[in-house]
Amino acid sequence: MQFRRAAMERKFMAVKIRMKRIGAKNQPVFRIVVADGRSPRDGKFIEEIGTYHPRKSGENVKLDLERVKYWVSKGAQPSDTVASFIKKANKAAVAA
Repeated sequence: MQFRRAAMERKFMAVKIRMKRIGAKNQPVFRIVVADGRSPRDGKFIEEIGTYHPRKSGENVKLDLERVKYWVSKGAQPSDTVASFIKKANKAAVAA
């Protein structure tokens, strides 16, 4: 009984910052979203915080850094790809 209660108390919703594909066939476009870790890739999400256009040259990532900082402070875990986007956006913001 004590083990079950302890397991239930530790239960929490894992929030992820990841990409959601919205582009057509052979024309990928992604939204960077905050979503429950259990939801499917293109499923329900909490908030949209950016976009990524992989076929566009130049500046192809747009992020709302204030919202990213907010969600990371609340414990959201970015995927590896999104973490690299955040790192680049932070460097660009500091340089500007």
